[in-house]
Amino acid sequence: MIISKPNKFWTMVIILLIAIMATGSVIVWSRYSPSQPIKISTPSSQEIEGEIYIGDAVTNPGFYPLKTGDSVADIIQAAGGISSNADISQLKLYIPAIGEEHQPQKIDINRAEAWLLQALPGIGEIRAQAIVDYRRQNGSFHNINELIKVKGIGVTTYEKITSLITVAD
Repeated sequence: MIISKPNKFWTMVIILLIAIMATGSVIVWSRYSPSQPIKISTPSSQEIEGEIYIGDAVTNPGFYPLKTGDSVADIIQAAGGISSNADISQLKLYIPAIGEEHQPQKIDINRAEAWLLQALPGIGEIRAQAIVDYRRQNGSFHNINELIKVKGIGVTTYEKITSLITVAD
């Protein structure tokens, strides 16, 4: 049997294509390695330890201990719960840079009980009770300057605690 030139050309093309396919199959098969399992990795979670500040519309704003696993509900509960005017659809989170100092926790003189007011410098049991009594008789303080009106608290005592107190809106 004699093969004509056009048939000879197509025969060579087919043989070449078969050779390319065979070579490609061998290369693909050699790179396939079913013995290696698929590894799925997740980033490791960081352990969180420190303090968290919770303020504004909570009963007792301030810094509270924070540890891994604490939920937002746990932190709010530690701060005495949310106040009636709280908008819990929006929360703020601020993470300070290393070395950045936070302001000292301020005591809300409209909400603080006598035992908490006693933690202020120059405010003992008698002055703390005087603040609570003044608040009951006259209503909430509108600004911290009104604290001078409380019996037993003068300008000197006020100046010692002015950076440590606040009044709620």
